[in-house]
Amino acid sequence: MNEFVHHPFAPVFDKNSKVLLLGSFPSPKSREIGFYFSHPQNRFWRILSTLFGEELPLSNEEKKQFLLKHNLALWDVISNCEIDGASDSSIKNAKVNNIKQLIKNTKIKAVFCLGNTAGKLYKKYVDNNFFTLPSTSPANCAFSFEYLLNKYAEIKKFL
Repeated sequence: MNEFVHHPFAPVFDKNSKVLLLGSFPSPKSREIGFYFSHPQNRFWRILSTLFGEELPLSNEEKKQFLLKHNLALWDVISNCEIDGASDSSIKNAKVNNIKQLIKNTKIKAVFCLGNTAGKLYKKYVDNNFFTLPSTSPANCAFSFEYLLNKYAEIKKFL
């Protein structure tokens, strides 16, 4: 059953951000914990920490500092929508965040949409100039950790 949900947290970025990573919308677990990709089975933070050769950031503040240290910005395409749990396929009546304004106020050179839903929404509402990376969601278990790591390595070309 779909419920109307507002995005509960702000984007992570600063004036030095060079790459914008965009999810679609935070899962119920991420909304509960108060930060992006917080489901314990999501591989996002493990992929990034491995990619940059760093310890896995655990707290929300450590995750934020990790992103900023590596000139990464993180947000979601959707600001509010109707959604059933964490199912991207159930999203209806989506309103998008003002991503163009964020890009304008940073040094962002590349946008990476994390998963097909984020990519489709970004293309429809924002711009055609972006890259799509596979989702790290536990629902997307078709790809191995090594495969995802190889794909996410593309990010480093723009830093």
